[in-house]
Amino acid sequence: MDKNRLAYIAIGSNQGNKLGYLQKAISEIYTHIGDVLRVSKVYDTPAWGFEGENFYNACLEIRTRFSAEDLLEKLLSIELSMGRKRISNSYASRPIDLDIVFYENEKIETSSLQVPHPRLAERKFVLYPLADLIPDFEHPILKLTIESLKNSTLDDSEITISSDELKPEYNQLKHLNFLAIEGNIGSGKTSLSTMISEDFNAKLILERFKDNAFLPKFYEDQKRYAFSLEMSFLADRHQQILDDISQFDLFSDFVVADYDVHKSLIFAKVTLEDDEFNLYRKIFKVMYSEVPKPDLYVYLYRSTSQLLKNIKKRGREYEQNIAPDYLEKINHGYLEFIKNQRDLKVKLIDMAEVDFVNNRQDYNEMIKIINNSIA
Repeated sequence: MDKNRLAYIAIGSNQGNKLGYLQKAISEIYTHIGDVLRVSKVYDTPAWGFEGENFYNACLEIRTRFSAEDLLEKLLSIELSMGRKRISNSYASRPIDLDIVFYENEKIETSSLQVPHPRLAERKFVLYPLADLIPDFEHPILKLTIESLKNSTLDDSEITISSDELKPEYNQLKHLNFLAIEGNIGSGKTSLSTMISEDFNAKLILERFKDNAFLPKFYEDQKRYAFSLEMSFLADRHQQILDDISQFDLFSDFVVADYDVHKSLIFAKVTLEDDEFNLYRKIFKVMYSEVPKPDLYVYLYRSTSQLLKNIKKRGREYEQNIAPDYLEKINHGYLEFIKNQRDLKVKLIDMAEVDFVNNRQDYNEMIKIINNSIA
């Protein structure tokens, strides 16, 4: 999963309902690429390089997890879907034009993509709207700010500010203080928690399972190492809660975690003998009696076959021999826990055919479901 990157996109149109085309492009970018965080003023400019109707031009600040190359491919796809017909080595009127101007402060040169845009300094219709957004940003090659480039450009074409306005489009999350994302092994809970924390400036709590020395041994010999594993997880999770949750103000901070403390009981119920589990449950109740409950508990449900596919894909060596019946028992344990909840607000999401990491539309839908569950 890639981290969020900021990119700046120049958009233009000189056919038909120009403002409508630009706003439609913003919606398509939001749907397929990422959040459109800010939009410049709209500028009325003459056609550049050919005779034609005046353009409406603007610039967008977007946040995306796609690489620059994938971003270009998706922008071209949006142009095509909106009726753009490219004429090789020639300028022409078009309903929509989408160009990457900056991708962070990276310098990229391939057979299909140059970033920063190579003719940026020559074009008022890019410099003026870009200066609305990032006047002090330094061009990584020219080493001049956008405001300086705007004031020194040799482009003498006429440019005026339109009274029309464009609206940004981005995901928003209704008010939450504590969100728990849960799921079986390989369900995607850590990926979703991380994405939400990045997009909504939340404090992220991730389970520290990687440092557990008993975990690889458990997958080799479950019966022998089950109690040792579950007790070590119990202690680790309790310590993490003391370390992490205690430093946050759950009345003012937004915290998202990729586990809920009750997973200790769910896994222990599956792995331990009855007498061991009874002892374990007594210790759990003492240790976690004062732990705060999440405002919303989201469970990502995937079938055993989906879980095994994800486990294989992420390639952790010690997980590769996890038995399907173990995953089925864990799923059953979670579903029993959810069914019996009275004081916890729970939302179960069926993740069949959902790929929120690689499919922006799926991620948008996940945020929509969470918002609807908060109400």
